[in-house]
Amino acid sequence: MARGWESKDVEAQVAANETPGGHYGTKTKTAEQVRRELECKDLKLSRVRIVHDLESATNPNHRKSLEAALAHLDKKISEIS
Repeated sequence: MARGWESKDVEAQVAANETPGGHYGTKTKTAEQVRRELECKDLKLSRVRIVHDLESATNPNHRKSLEAALAHLDKKISEIS
């Protein structure tokens, strides 16, 4: 009986999981490294939102507030990286 591609794919996935090191190698990240990467990712997403808001802001006080927030995010991103 012929095997379908689904069963071959599952077999390949099981074999890949059994090989030492997996697809990405043997390096594992510490909890601190993972936390820092997630924090940096969150800050960068916030930065994108602030930049987008800044592009459409017309009120000078609102622009000043957004620029201060952007400077703060840039400082935090540089501290983490």
